[in-house]
Amino acid sequence: MRIGLIGAGGISATHARAARAIEGVEIVGVFGGNREKAAALAHEHGGAACESLDALLAIPMDVVLIGSPSGLHAEQAIAASRRGVHVLLEKPVDTTTAKIDDLIAAADRARVKVGVFFQDRLTPDLLDMKRAIDAGEIGAPVGATGRVMWYRPREYYENSRWRGTWKLDGGGALMNQAIHTVDTLQWLLGPVARVCGWTDRRLHRIEVEDTAAALLQFESGAFGVVEASTAAFPGLPRRIEVSGTKGTLAHEQEARSAQVADATPHQRVLEDFIRAIQWDVDPACSAREGRKSVAIVEAVYRSAQSQQWEQP
Repeated sequence: MRIGLIGAGGISATHARAARAIEGVEIVGVFGGNREKAAALAHEHGGAACESLDALLAIPMDVVLIGSPSGLHAEQAIAASRRGVHVLLEKPVDTTTAKIDDLIAAADRARVKVGVFFQDRLTPDLLDMKRAIDAGEIGAPVGATGRVMWYRPREYYENSRWRGTWKLDGGGALMNQAIHTVDTLQWLLGPVARVCGWTDRRLHRIEVEDTAAALLQFESGAFGVVEASTAAFPGLPRRIEVSGTKGTLAHEQEARSAQVADATPHQRVLEDFIRAIQWDVDPACSAREGRKSVAIVEAVYRSAQSQQWEQP
């Protein structure tokens, strides 16, 4: 399986490590906005360092892994689709559902698969949680919470041209850091019917929010709460909890830095995507599935902009 990499930052290095851990996978090319980083990534993991996206896509390949700024995902994925190349994207699919819809249409026309790195959907503990909920082991779901109260130093945003911007990040703590949790909650409990949200900048001088809270109501009638921040020092474990009429399930992960140390979760997603191509089935999270979390976050942002406060 021949793999190309778009992006040369830390997450693309994680993609490269995940790819190299899979037997029969070869990295054939790398393209990134930072040419020096792209050359270093190619030197370490193999493949040609390409000067442009067109040059990368001219190399025969089966799959391209996209780890560029979020606001470039759909544009680059559409270019790959037109070449008949399957695409596996870092989350979120893109920054707006409008751009995601364009990508889905292009991929359908080209008959290529587009998947998203939502690692939770293949995390063993969370798979067990989903099976238990689907089997009715906790009864009828009543409520769920997702907490992503993390901390990012000011340099995280100040040293980046795209983080914390509407154009390329699409939002802040909710769209970037908590998008995994939003996806996981709706994956566990089903479609979201309506939301109410609040956003603020508590620490960072950025265009978008560094702190957010949202109430969700699922179509089942269950309620959900999402809390997200990159201003909560020193950072707390990420926690997902689902309560029902017969029991409660919880999953917790230690807070992590922006750099991903363990590529195993990404490797699971890539292995699943390769199987999806080989067997012509849907991957664990397709672009259509990945669209759902972005639609929820967009709704939270719309709510936050128009929210009217009432005094008790």
